[in-house]
Amino acid sequence: MADKPVIVAGAGVGGLSAALALATAGRYVIVIERAPALAEFGAGLQLAANATRRLAKWGALERLKELATAPAAVDLRAASDGAVIATVPVGESEERWGSIYLVAHRADLLTALTETAARSPNIEIRLGCSLEGWHADGKGVTVHVEGRPDLEGAALIGADGLRSRVREGMGLATPDGPRYSGRTSWRALLPADSVPAAMLQPRSNLWLGAGAHLVHYPLRNASVLNVVAVVEDEWTDLDAPDFWASHGNASFLASRFQGWSEDIRALIPAAPEWKRWPLYERKAVRSWARGRVAVLGDAAHAMAPFLAQGAAQAIEDADALGLAFAAHPGDETAALDAYQRMRVARANRVQRASRMQGI
Repeated sequence: MADKPVIVAGAGVGGLSAALALATAGRYVIVIERAPALAEFGAGLQLAANATRRLAKWGALERLKELATAPAAVDLRAASDGAVIATVPVGESEERWGSIYLVAHRADLLTALTETAARSPNIEIRLGCSLEGWHADGKGVTVHVEGRPDLEGAALIGADGLRSRVREGMGLATPDGPRYSGRTSWRALLPADSVPAAMLQPRSNLWLGAGAHLVHYPLRNASVLNVVAVVEDEWTDLDAPDFWASHGNASFLASRFQGWSEDIRALIPAAPEWKRWPLYERKAVRSWARGRVAVLGDAAHAMAPFLAQGAAQAIEDADALGLAFAAHPGDETAALDAYQRMRVARANRVQRASRMQGI
């Protein structure tokens, strides 16, 4: 089976990381992505040492460091007056935890992953390919792609996000489906000249208040300030095609930050636009693999953002996947079983902890 490619559905952070990890393990990978282009959506990501050490392993970290910011610290601040409650010295991450701590725009992380993948002779990315379904047997996996010929592979990895077609087809849990958390995330990038100079210092700031929190840090050589606000909110339309990036009403957001520091209240009208992103989770399950098919990232364990570990856990998944394939050459079923045994307990534990952190 080693002559057949591993097919990865989804070219997001998890899918591209999986491709790099599998290629490092000596496998040929075809990544299929339904979007016609790798769009610049999303906002900032915090990448702790557990993520960056794996990016370094695949050769993607140096490129990311050119695009990202290495904050000296994370300051936890009180909502009412901005007083610093505690400081985490993440600038010492390399010495203390073995790898650098970075903040980056999601698009810049995708750029680093895509450019690294493009240099690999073992990775092929096919855009505009929407997965319709698959059939797996002892000989391999046949993947059906809308409007295109079937793909024949040795295994299928579903890195296709919250509304995963791969997870749906595997039937991992009954009932199953994304569950709304009762909160929305509001994201904006503010030009440097529209914010106080102090906010452009290389520090990440987490403001904590009743029913809401807000994070801000500079990106792209301090040319912009990334702001993410999480508030209690209503949401009913998961089926909207742009549910992850709908336009947000700034006056509604401002109503959630009455009584907060003047600096925070001033940020809200200063943003050119706000994107509103409902926060969904997935039910924790004990199995991510069935035969030659498995899921990773949000398809396996979509989680609340309160530990800033969503992207990092997808990257950890990918690394475990690569290690499992290296340990079981030519036996995809054994590799996927080993992969889930390495990852399910830890990812579910982080998922639970992320949820509890937001309560």
